[in-house]
Amino acid sequence: MSLVETNEKCIGCNRCIALIPTMKDIVSKLKKDLSLRRIHIMLIIILILVSGTVVYATFHLTSSFLRITAAYKESMEFQDAARELMDASDYLTEQVQRFTISGDIRFLNQYFTEAFESNRREEAVDRLAAGTGTDAAVARLQAAMDSSMDLMNQEYYAMRLVIDAKGYTDYPEVLDSVELTPEDAALSPFNKLSHATELVLNDDYFEQKDRIRTEMQESLNEIDKLARETEETELGKLKENLNFVRIIIIIHATGIIFMLWLTTHLGINPILKAADSIRSDRPIPEIGASEFRYLALAYNRMYSRNKTSLERLNYKVCHDELTGAYNRAGYDVFMDNLDLSTTCMMMLDVDNFKGINDTYGHETGDKILIKLVRILQGVFRDDDCICRMGGDEFVIFMVHAAGMQRRLIESKITQINDELGNPDDGLPAASISVGIVNGKSVNDKEHLYEKADAALYESKKQGKHTYTFG
Repeated sequence: MSLVETNEKCIGCNRCIALIPTMKDIVSKLKKDLSLRRIHIMLIIILILVSGTVVYATFHLTSSFLRITAAYKESMEFQDAARELMDASDYLTEQVQRFTISGDIRFLNQYFTEAFESNRREEAVDRLAAGTGTDAAVARLQAAMDSSMDLMNQEYYAMRLVIDAKGYTDYPEVLDSVELTPEDAALSPFNKLSHATELVLNDDYFEQKDRIRTEMQESLNEIDKLARETEETELGKLKENLNFVRIIIIIHATGIIFMLWLTTHLGINPILKAADSIRSDRPIPEIGASEFRYLALAYNRMYSRNKTSLERLNYKVCHDELTGAYNRAGYDVFMDNLDLSTTCMMMLDVDNFKGINDTYGHETGDKILIKLVRILQGVFRDDDCICRMGGDEFVIFMVHAAGMQRRLIESKITQINDELGNPDDGLPAASISVGIVNGKSVNDKEHLYEKADAALYESKKQGKHTYTFG
């Protein structure tokens, strides 16, 4: 490359720098872009609200289930209460009938124990009255209770006849208030017993019992109706809550999927593409969230400046006139901008180069150096820097290196020595010795050179035509 070509390239690079967006342009563009942080905060808030709604809906579901359970339990209790009243009424009838037939005072006592101590009928009415919406059922049950109380008056009268007929003196005081009609009082004991039995076994008595059962059945029907209505209402609410929960869960799942997609689209994919671009030494695509676009723009700006700076190096000042490789000045520029963490240094020289000059002449030695640089340029990447330090000593910077990459370096050295050792251009065979150092293994740039020089010395000491990793 001539000085004129270099100057023209440098002028072009100045134009490129002028085209690089300013920070003001970057900030202006960022205002129009999506912010991943802001979107994530909004999505997190939305998902928290949706999650809270799901929790709230589950409480409603639980409440609906508990109400249905309570309604069913209450319905069962009401039915049990109604049956208790019927059972108590039937029990009283059974005892009074046994007493009038047998005259056994035990049945009389059992009757009044049920009527005044157990109080199952009164408790049944009270339990039903304590419920909600049971007015109709309570009215029916109370009517049955009233009919039962009316029937008790007839039963009391029959029991009084038996007591008089048997001459019992020890009986409940409530029967003292029962007065027999003059006609019944005048009856013989046998006729009194017969009349008492007739009072609790005749058609009129059983008709009253049937009325009580009818009222009881109507009460049970009202309880069943109330239970069905309550169940239908609560099941309807439960269904509504279930549908609401399904909708919320779908929204919740959709939000999570959307967040994953957004994170991938605005964050992960741009990072992966940026990594590929950096490995390939290309500008980073300015895509994704505004935060990443900012980083991409900043990186691309530095990338362009770095490229421009390298291209603007004065060719004659920074390059070796004989071989076209960078000279010591170019080496110093690279050292000033070196990133130790991503660079490997290779130091090499031509084995027995003095002997080649002495045997074949300095012109042949120069041709071998020119040939070596040409081979090095073919083996290494364009971004790698080849520097001639003086004489036959060279330094190669392998930049953007992920690690030592021993196999790759070994294959490159083998290829170089194969081409030098098997010439087809009339030049004598030659070989190189190499010392290799990873920038990560040293603390500063000065030690990098020293360690590479020591590794090269070790290769020479081993008999040349070899390489040593420092």
